[in-house]
Amino acid sequence: QVQLVESGGGLVQPGGSLRLSCVASGFTFRMYPMYWYRQAPGKEREFVARISMTPRLNGMTTTYGDSVKGRFTISRDDGKNTVFLQMNSLKPEDTAVYYCNTRVGSSEAWGQGTQVTVSS
Repeated sequence: QVQLVESGGGLVQPGGSLRLSCVASGFTFRMYPMYWYRQAPGKEREFVARISMTPRLNGMTTTYGDSVKGRFTISRDDGKNTVFLQMNSLKPEDTAVYYCNTRVGSSEAWGQGTQVTVSS
């Protein structure tokens, strides 16, 4: 059974930083791309970042939503079955519940989410 558990959210002032973690289990983590999404109150869930599986030869690839490019960085540690989201220069509009996601076969898995609040 695929399980994703996020952590690292909290309250931070504008301009601050947070690092989110998502620990995965129930599948061969290194073979799958991983995603971060977020959902703010009253808004639809929004794509934040994607990281490819760890390739044997060429480098890993990352993709970001336009609203976070240049401020957020996604990374992964296959030895710990963990994907990270480093968030810098946080803005009030980054306030949302952040979710980890992956797609294994025909199944899509979501974590429970972690709340990030950016406020002075």
